[in-house]
Amino acid sequence: MQFSGGKRKKLRLTGDQRTASYPHSLQFYLEPPSESISLIEFESLAIDRVKLLKTVENLGVSYVKGTEPYQSKLENEIRKLKFSFRENLEDEYEPRRKDHISHFILRLAYCQSEDLRRWFIQQEMDLLRFRFSILPKDKIQNFLKDSHLHFEAISDEEKSLREPEILASSPSLNGSKMELESESVCKIPFADALDLFRGRKVYLEGGFAYVPLRDIVAIVLNEFRAKLSKALALTARSLPAVQSDERLQPLLNHLSHSYTGQDYSTQKNAGKISLDQIDSLSTKSFPPCMRQLHKALRDNHHLRHGGRMQYGLFLKGIGLTLEQALQFWKQEFIRGKMDPDKFDKGYSYNIRHSFGKEGKRTDYTPFSCLKIILTNPPSQGDYHGCPFRHSDPELLKQKLQSYKISPGGIHQVDDCGFSLSHPNQFFFESQRILSGNKDIRKESIQPETPQPKPSVQKAKDASSALACLNSSLEMDMEGLEDYFSE
Repeated sequence: MQFSGGKRKKLRLTGDQRTASYPHSLQFYLEPPSESISLIEFESLAIDRVKLLKTVENLGVSYVKGTEPYQSKLENEIRKLKFSFRENLEDEYEPRRKDHISHFILRLAYCQSEDLRRWFIQQEMDLLRFRFSILPKDKIQNFLKDSHLHFEAISDEEKSLREPEILASSPSLNGSKMELESESVCKIPFADALDLFRGRKVYLEGGFAYVPLRDIVAIVLNEFRAKLSKALALTARSLPAVQSDERLQPLLNHLSHSYTGQDYSTQKNAGKISLDQIDSLSTKSFPPCMRQLHKALRDNHHLRHGGRMQYGLFLKGIGLTLEQALQFWKQEFIRGKMDPDKFDKGYSYNIRHSFGKEGKRTDYTPFSCLKIILTNPPSQGDYHGCPFRHSDPELLKQKLQSYKISPGGIHQVDDCGFSLSHPNQFFFESQRILSGNKDIRKESIQPETPQPKPSVQKAKDASSALACLNSSLEMDMEGLEDYFSE
């Protein structure tokens, strides 16, 4: 892919050539684009792709993936941004070309660190999952073939022979023989179907998994993740050559710094709070997830590992030093009748580890809302997780009322959705308001600055979750577009 300062000379392709270039509305991005594009188009495609992936991320937080609201809202956003999403639509060449080139542009921006790669892979996988879910059945085999995925469909005789086992092992078939008869079943090596096996959703025999075509998306996503992860690693090795181009380096750095969110590391905040302040701060400025963990810790004098990680890194992010953290956790656990020596031997190592003082010396950063929601869901006896996602709605309302939030205010919270994306962001925005700085509009983005804090929408102005999400997203993009237009 080459870049020029002037206008790009468009390729003139006939109908058959255009179809052959992008035969499907989704792709594995196996081949990089080879045409020349202008820097202006490079910037435009990059901005639109970031908007798309940020929308995918926000909808994944606000809605359960695969549900009707999630599907319809994501389709509307993809349509608005003019990316490809459905088969059999007329004149899909330009949206598919845009999808192809913009993906490779963001590979350059998001291959630079493990966190960036993880974020990019997750959003691209969610986008592929959506597109695959609306792919017509008669197009699936062609897509798999074009993506170099060769899955062997078993014969009707073999399917009939294993019918009871396949029906019993595949929840998606609902135990219906009629559905199985109309469904192709693929015979796939066991190692390629680990996600289905882990969820007990597939029949295994002789080292092979028998996967109904409707469940093949799990295999496709695994293959896509592996290929994209390898491709990003290779791109990272070639990045110095790209960064030597002074036209591209500031653009790529700004893209990568601006839209995965701040990590809220402790360096600039260390020592800014005392242990005596934590109780009062928990009622004034902690988000509900951390307020819940703090109360559980004070009541029970103990938290399980998931809670200690989520709450401990949050406290680290708001300014607790290593010495303060060790003192805080030890005092609380000893109140629960734990022997001090047991704490020193069994728990202090993990605290030092989270501050990068043990093991691989990784300085861990506080969990974002997305990570809290999508990883390690709480089980019985746990207090970590996101109350808005993991709590029963009625219990959540009772909890919010106990925080002296009026019923009308609770309804407004439900309507507004998730305009904030990080517990530590909630804390710092709250502190800014309490300190008298009530004008918390977003500051303009500077190239060397990490993601700015999204603006806090007034609940009374939010008519729906999507409206709130769109407003936040548009303001996120405002600084980037201004930067590119300079």
